[in-house]
Amino acid sequence: MGRWRPPTTPGSQYITPEGEARLRVELDHLWRVERPQVTQAVSEAAAMGDRSENAEYIYGKRRLREIDSRVRFLRQRLDGMVVVDRPPSDPQRVFFSAWVALEDESGEVVWHRLVGSDEFDADARYVSMDAPLGRALLGKRLDDEVGVETPAGRRVWVIAAVQYGPAPTTTP
Repeated sequence: MGRWRPPTTPGSQYITPEGEARLRVELDHLWRVERPQVTQAVSEAAAMGDRSENAEYIYGKRRLREIDSRVRFLRQRLDGMVVVDRPPSDPQRVFFSAWVALEDESGEVVWHRLVGSDEFDADARYVSMDAPLGRALLGKRLDDEVGVETPAGRRVWVIAAVQYGPAPTTTP
Protein backbone atom coordinates (compact mmCIF):
# COMPACT_ATOMS: atom_id res chain seq x y z
CA MET A 1 0.00 0.00 0.00
CA GLY A 2 1.40 3.37 -0.99
CA ARG A 3 1.42 6.67 0.81
CA TRP A 4 -0.95 8.29 -1.66
CA ARG A 5 -3.79 10.23 -0.06
CA PRO A 6 -6.76 11.65 -1.90
CA PRO A 7 -6.49 15.42 -2.30
CA THR A 8 -8.30 17.41 0.34
CA THR A 9 -10.64 20.18 -0.66
CA PRO A 10 -9.17 23.52 0.32
CA GLY A 11 -10.97 25.48 3.02
CA SER A 12 -12.68 28.74 2.32
CA GLN A 13 -10.45 31.66 1.43
CA TYR A 14 -12.31 34.13 3.64
CA ILE A 15 -11.10 35.31 7.02
CA THR A 16 -12.17 37.95 9.53
CA PRO A 17 -9.75 40.74 10.49
CA GLU A 18 -9.40 39.17 13.94
CA GLY A 19 -8.56 35.78 12.43
CA GLU A 20 -5.96 37.29 10.12
CA ALA A 21 -4.37 39.14 13.04
CA ARG A 22 -4.22 35.91 15.06
CA LEU A 23 -2.51 34.03 12.22
CA ARG A 24 -0.04 36.88 11.66
CA VAL A 25 0.83 36.92 15.40
CA GLU A 26 1.42 33.15 15.28
CA LEU A 27 3.61 33.50 12.18
CA ASP A 28 5.60 36.34 13.73
CA HIS A 29 6.09 34.41 17.00
CA LEU A 30 7.26 31.28 15.20
CA TRP A 31 9.67 33.16 12.94
CA ARG A 32 11.09 35.76 15.32
CA VAL A 33 10.96 34.01 18.70
CA GLU A 34 10.61 30.25 18.59
CA ARG A 35 12.72 29.43 15.51
CA PRO A 36 15.81 31.35 16.73
CA GLN A 37 15.55 29.67 20.14
CA VAL A 38 15.34 26.19 18.62
CA THR A 39 18.14 26.98 16.17
CA GLN A 40 20.37 28.05 19.06
CA ALA A 41 19.52 24.90 21.02
CA VAL A 42 20.28 22.70 17.99
CA SER A 43 23.65 24.36 17.39
CA GLU A 44 24.55 23.94 21.09
CA ALA A 45 23.53 20.28 20.94
CA ALA A 46 25.56 19.79 17.74
CA ALA A 47 28.64 21.21 19.47
CA MET A 48 28.47 18.43 22.07
CA GLY A 49 29.78 15.87 19.62
CA ASP A 50 28.16 12.68 18.34
CA ARG A 51 24.86 13.66 16.73
CA SER A 52 23.56 10.14 16.12
CA GLU A 53 22.82 9.54 19.81
CA ASN A 54 22.19 13.14 20.83
CA ALA A 55 18.47 13.36 21.68
CA GLU A 56 18.53 17.14 22.06
CA TYR A 57 19.96 17.49 18.56
CA ILE A 58 17.52 14.98 17.01
CA TYR A 59 14.41 16.44 18.63
CA GLY A 60 15.59 19.99 18.01
CA LYS A 61 15.97 19.26 14.29
CA ARG A 62 12.52 17.68 14.27
CA ARG A 63 11.02 20.73 15.98
CA LEU A 64 12.81 22.99 13.50
CA ARG A 65 11.21 21.08 10.60
CA GLU A 66 7.78 21.43 12.26
CA ILE A 67 8.26 25.17 12.70
CA ASP A 68 9.43 25.61 9.10
CA SER A 69 6.47 23.61 7.83
CA ARG A 70 3.99 25.69 9.82
CA VAL A 71 5.65 28.96 8.73
CA ARG A 72 5.47 27.87 5.10
CA PHE A 73 1.80 26.93 5.49
CA LEU A 74 0.90 30.21 7.22
CA ARG A 75 2.67 32.32 4.59
CA GLN A 76 0.96 30.53 1.71
CA ARG A 77 -2.41 30.62 3.44
CA LEU A 78 -2.22 34.32 4.34
CA ASP A 79 -1.20 35.23 0.79
CA GLY A 80 -4.38 33.69 -0.61
CA MET A 81 -6.81 35.00 2.03
CA VAL A 82 -9.57 37.53 1.50
CA VAL A 83 -10.15 39.63 4.62
CA VAL A 84 -13.86 40.40 5.02
CA ASP A 85 -14.15 43.58 7.06
CA ARG A 86 -17.50 44.99 5.89
CA PRO A 87 -21.03 43.70 6.41
CA PRO A 88 -22.99 42.64 3.32
CA SER A 89 -25.52 44.88 1.60
CA ASP A 90 -28.41 42.82 3.06
CA PRO A 91 -27.81 42.52 6.84
CA GLN A 92 -30.91 40.34 7.31
CA ARG A 93 -29.28 37.44 5.47
CA VAL A 94 -26.60 35.13 6.81
CA PHE A 95 -23.21 35.53 5.15
CA PHE A 96 -19.61 35.18 6.22
CA SER A 97 -18.76 36.70 9.65
CA ALA A 98 -22.43 36.94 10.71
CA TRP A 99 -23.47 36.26 14.29
CA VAL A 100 -26.57 34.04 14.08
CA ALA A 101 -28.96 33.25 16.92
CA LEU A 102 -30.39 29.76 16.47
CA GLU A 103 -33.46 28.64 18.39
CA ASP A 104 -34.15 24.92 18.72
CA GLU A 105 -37.46 23.10 19.32
CA SER A 106 -37.17 23.53 23.09
CA GLY A 107 -36.78 27.32 22.80
CA GLU A 108 -33.09 27.42 23.71
CA VAL A 109 -31.19 30.14 21.83
CA VAL A 110 -27.51 29.79 20.97
CA TRP A 111 -25.33 32.32 19.14
CA HIS A 112 -22.89 31.13 16.46
CA ARG A 113 -20.57 33.07 14.16
CA LEU A 114 -19.78 31.94 10.62
CA VAL A 115 -16.03 32.06 10.08
CA GLY A 116 -13.42 30.54 7.78
CA SER A 117 -11.78 27.18 8.25
CA ASP A 118 -8.65 28.78 9.73
CA GLU A 119 -10.36 30.37 12.71
CA PHE A 120 -13.27 28.23 13.89
CA ASP A 121 -11.21 26.91 16.79
CA ALA A 122 -10.68 30.37 18.32
CA ASP A 123 -14.05 30.36 20.09
CA ALA A 124 -16.51 27.59 20.88
CA ARG A 125 -19.30 29.64 19.27
CA TYR A 126 -17.48 29.86 15.93
CA VAL A 127 -18.70 27.58 13.14
CA SER A 128 -16.74 27.06 9.95
CA MET A 129 -18.62 28.04 6.83
CA ASP A 130 -17.36 24.74 5.37
CA ALA A 131 -19.06 22.71 8.13
CA PRO A 132 -22.53 21.25 7.53
CA LEU A 133 -24.19 23.82 9.83
CA GLY A 134 -22.24 26.65 8.21
CA ARG A 135 -23.22 25.55 4.70
CA ALA A 136 -26.86 25.23 5.78
CA LEU A 137 -26.87 28.76 7.24
CA LEU A 138 -25.30 30.58 4.29
CA GLY A 139 -27.82 32.75 2.46
CA LYS A 140 -30.69 32.11 4.89
CA ARG A 141 -32.83 34.93 6.29
CA LEU A 142 -34.31 35.82 9.65
CA ASP A 143 -37.04 33.29 10.68
CA ASP A 144 -35.87 30.64 8.18
CA GLU A 145 -35.60 27.04 9.32
CA VAL A 146 -32.24 25.30 9.12
CA GLY A 147 -31.91 21.53 9.29
CA VAL A 148 -28.68 19.57 9.68
CA GLU A 149 -27.99 15.86 9.95
CA THR A 150 -25.99 15.18 13.12
CA PRO A 151 -24.75 11.88 14.57
CA ALA A 152 -27.70 12.04 16.99
CA GLY A 153 -30.20 12.54 14.16
CA ARG A 154 -31.65 15.48 12.29
CA ARG A 155 -31.63 18.81 14.19
CA VAL A 156 -33.74 21.79 13.17
CA TRP A 157 -33.27 25.40 14.25
CA VAL A 158 -34.99 28.68 13.46
CA ILE A 159 -32.87 31.75 12.80
CA ALA A 160 -33.90 34.12 15.59
CA ALA A 161 -31.44 36.96 14.84
CA VAL A 162 -28.68 37.93 12.45
CA GLN A 163 -26.05 40.46 13.47
CA TYR A 164 -22.77 41.71 12.03
CA GLY A 165 -19.99 43.30 14.04
CA PRO A 166 -18.99 42.63 17.64
CA ALA A 167 -20.19 39.60 19.58
CA PRO A 168 -23.75 39.91 20.85
CA THR A 169 -24.19 40.26 24.58
CA THR A 170 -27.91 39.56 24.88
CA THR A 171 -30.34 36.98 23.57
CA PRO A 172 -32.74 38.10 20.83
